[in-house]
This record gives sequence, C-alpha cells and structure tokens, in this order.
Amino acid sequence: MTDGSEQTDGQRAAVVDIDVHRLGLDTPGDVPLVRRLAVEAPISVEVSSIGYAVMMATPADLEDYALGFALSEGLVDGPTEVRRVDVQPLEGGWALRIWLPADRTAMAMDRIRTRVGESSCGLCGIENIEQVLRPLPPIAARIATDRAALARALGALRDHQPLGQATGAVHAAAFCAPDGGILCVREDVGRHNALDKLIGALVRGGIDPAGGFILLSARCSYELVEKTVRAGCPMLVTISAPTSLAAERASAAGLTLVSLARDDSALIVCDRHGMIG
Repeated sequence: MTDGSEQTDGQRAAVVDIDVHRLGLDTPGDVPLVRRLAVEAPISVEVSSIGYAVMMATPADLEDYALGFALSEGLVDGPTEVRRVDVQPLEGGWALRIWLPADRTAMAMDRIRTRVGESSCGLCGIENIEQVLRPLPPIAARIATDRAALARALGALRDHQPLGQATGAVHAAAFCAPDGGILCVREDVGRHNALDKLIGALVRGGIDPAGGFILLSARCSYELVEKTVRAGCPMLVTISAPTSLAAERASAAGLTLVSLARDDSALIVCDRHGMIG
C-alpha cells in the first residue's frame, strides 16, 4: 500500500493506492490493477485539551472540519469563539485540538462523553433523548430557486468530487447559489463529516450559508437537517431519501427539504415558504 496524496494542510493522506486483482465472473482470468482508496482514520477531537469524541473521517480539510464541528455541536455560536485549531498526527490517526474561551470550555465539559463515532452517527456528547430533540432555531433566510437550478447543481456535482471520482467511496457536501452554481464542496467518508467540513469552509471563506442551498450525496438523516438549520441555510437537497425524523425536524424549523434528487425528478418533502418556483 502506498500513499497516493500530497501531505498539505488541506489534504492529509486523503487516498492510498493498493494492488488488487479484478476477477472476471463471466469469463476466466484476473487483471492486476492499482486501486485508489479513500483514507478512513480515527480523528480524536479535543476541546481545550479535553477529549470530546473520536470520529472516523477522511483526514483532509481538518481545519474546516474543526470549525464546522464546533458550530454544529453548539460548542460555539460563531467562528470568533474558536481561539485556535491544531492538527497533529498520532499513531494510527490524527488529533484535532480546538481551543475555546474558558466559558465555552466549561460548557463543553458538561457534555463531554468520549465515544467512538462511526461515520454513520453524529451524537457526540449527547446523554438523553431530550437533548437529541431539543428545539431548532427557525430558519429566517429565504432564497428563490427553481427546478432548473436543482438540475444544474446535480449535473455539475460529479465534476467537483475529485476524491469521489478517484475512489468511489466518499460523500460530498456542496454549497450552491440559488441559480444552481456550485460555490464550494467538501468530501469525506462520512456524510456528517463532509457537511461539517463544508460549513467550516463557508465560514472561513466568508460565504453566508443563508444565501444558497446545500446539496448532499447521501441519504437524509435528522443530524444533517439539524446541521443545515444551525448553519442558517434555508434549503437542503439530498440524493437519497429522508428518514421520518429528518422530515419532521425540517418541517418544524421551516427548512425546505428536497430528497431523492435525480437527473429527471426530485421529491419536495417540505417547502413551507415556497422557495422552489
């Protein structure tokens, strides 16, 4: 196995190359190949030197991930409350250290419960059902878009997924203008991680999530709805279907939710404010 990526701040060992054999099932014969795989590694998230969670993620764009994670988890209300982010390699993984002011650190310590979060789960530091279902802030932003914009974003998404094209094993989270133009994309083996990275990248890049919609190459679980709402984005589009709780939470918050988005059709789950013309 060889490392197939450059070790830069934005792209730490995102892919590796391995030797494989393609097995012919209809005709005999093996074909030796080199296959590029997406890296999945444990990321130890620390808040002011205290262990908060261990997430399985692709170790790329971790600075974006740190800010998006802190915002999505409610550890901070804005980017200025994140004093510093440090990324350090560990044996077998990475340490992502987020430094917060004393009052925010105390709040985080009340929630800390170190656990291993697989890429399908996003309940770090949550101890009871009431915390999971706490009310979401109502969506205040409005955009005007249409079916042509959805089709444009869907058609262009693949061209913005270099890691996905190389490996076929990662999710993408894209932020799109109301006309469907893709402004920013982040990728990860976990759909929650990809969205956290995107939210962090938008904040760091000075792009207001209220001015467009998010497109995800994933099924829509309730955590993705919550992250979108807390980011202040008024509309979420997903490639696959939503869960019942995702639909309920989106409707309650006034989030426009579109799922099962395909080249020829899409399912409007809720659009209370009529943002899709």
